[in-house]
Amino acid sequence: ESKGSVIGTMVELKGITKENIDDVLQLKVSETQKDFVSSTAHSLALAYVYRKTAYPFAIYADDIIVGFVMLGYYEKKAQYTLWKFLIDAQYQNRGYGRESLKLAIHYLAENFKVKEVFTGVAFQNAAAKHLYSSFGFKETGAFDGVQLEMKLIL
Repeated sequence: ESKGSVIGTMVELKGITKENIDDVLQLKVSETQKDFVSSTAHSLALAYVYRKTAYPFAIYADDIIVGFVMLGYYEKKAQYTLWKFLIDAQYQNRGYGRESLKLAIHYLAENFKVKEVFTGVAFQNAAAKHLYSSFGFKETGAFDGVQLEMKLIL
């Protein structure tokens, strides 16, 4: 269903380093999504403050940075989360979102033996809601006025 293909493309998650930080900070979503997604600078500030429970990664496709994902452990609710996630506007609709989501979930499952992953999605963000739903995330019914909570059971 995605427009485009990742056939033959190597998608990887790599840590944020002094070598890639500038490229990560340049990532931008499309105009229609900018109200739904935090900047990478904001996300990395959160990662710094919550460094014991935040796991930020650059998303690479064939050695080019195409996005950013940050996973986390939300202590208050004892939940592992897909906290921040974006694919740069120029690389959207090529399947990178789905591939990197798969890798992110795998990271949590391998490293923390999680049985479920939570995420929040802006009420009006139909594209993200569609991606998460197609991946198996289900709405939990929780809504904070801005975001719907979704949960994936592994």
